[in-house]
Amino acid sequence: MSKLRIKKHNHALNRSFTGDLSINGILLIFGVFMFFPMYYTIVQALKPLNELWMFPPRLYVVNPTLKNFSDLFSLMSTSWVPFSRYIFNTVFISACGTFGNVMLSSFAAYSLAKIKFPGRKVLFNIIVYSLMFNTTVAGITNFITMSFFKMVDTYLAIIVPAMGSTLGLYLMKQFMETSVPDSVLESARLDGASEWKILWTLVMPMVKPAWLTLIIFSFQGLWNQGASVYVFSEQLKTFPYAISQIITGGIARAGASAASTVVMMIVPILVFVISQSNVIETMSSSGMKD
Repeated sequence: MSKLRIKKHNHALNRSFTGDLSINGILLIFGVFMFFPMYYTIVQALKPLNELWMFPPRLYVVNPTLKNFSDLFSLMSTSWVPFSRYIFNTVFISACGTFGNVMLSSFAAYSLAKIKFPGRKVLFNIIVYSLMFNTTVAGITNFITMSFFKMVDTYLAIIVPAMGSTLGLYLMKQFMETSVPDSVLESARLDGASEWKILWTLVMPMVKPAWLTLIIFSFQGLWNQGASVYVFSEQLKTFPYAISQIITGGIARAGASAASTVVMMIVPILVFVISQSNVIETMSSSGMKD
């Protein structure tokens, strides 16, 4: 009888090892498949012009060069608006818009999820329905509103709409409802804590995965923000807009265009990698039972 148990136990261990090996193999295949576009973009940026236009295209570079990057910065330096100005505009808009979106979404989500007031369900349903509409549909309305508040041709024309994104509010609200026990909030209120203190000291640490995820989406969207119909001054344009002007230069600027793609994706990737590690760490260590 003991021999039969040993055999069954060994069989279970072997099957588990095979299953883990199969899962890891599948994940490795998908990982390589997802990494391939990034790899090909970097390879394209390192190719000289004669290799860029080879057909069929090669998945590797024979004579790697950094001339594409030097051409990119040379083209940007000849612009009448300094290269650093485009970078500053993009960083400033991305940082302010992301910070404002996370803050406003957290405040509104806490009110909708944990404070009972008349009409909150109706208000939340309106917010959910707003996710169905593309921003282009409300373009005229937004322009009239921004003109009234003197926000046209300013940084606020890009920052304020990003701060009011309803997707972040929906994400934070749903996460607060499922991850923040009402008993913890009631105990804090009985101890005399104000709603602001409860939000900052209890709720925000508990929903860290949600607002880190929101940072990723918000920052990536703002970083890739190109030309805006509400901004006319060249001094207020973003770095993606300047890159798009280089791309339209034709075949001669193909190398600079490939290099610009790599430059544009470096910062969002770094933000994603850092935030992703924090999200995974928080999700694994912040579980609690009601």
